[in-house]
Amino acid sequence: MQVQFNSDSSVMGTENVAERIEASVRDKLARFEDRLTRLEIHVRDENGAKGGADDKACTIEARPSGGRAIGVTEHASTVDDAARKAAATLAQRLDRHFGKSEKHRHDARPDKVM
Repeated sequence: MQVQFNSDSSVMGTENVAERIEASVRDKLARFEDRLTRLEIHVRDENGAKGGADDKACTIEARPSGGRAIGVTEHASTVDDAARKAAATLAQRLDRHFGKSEKHRHDARPDKVM
């Protein structure tokens, strides 16, 4: 699974922040890794230098193999918290997405033994 990290200029886009957020998101979505081709993580500060509660946002877009992209956006006071919340919400959506396809899958009919 390929992971792409993007941040705006008002968020500290250092390697440490990118590595920390990517590791946290990968950990939360690890059980879906074989079913996803790509993750895009976008973090931003919605009001720049001005302070404020829940002004950091994280958008995560997951691309399931052979399916349409699924995206979520969450807000928090830090980019780490926003990423954690977005990963949790995305995990719930992926559970529903993949759960529906598994629910409709049927096991092979067992051979009759006489």
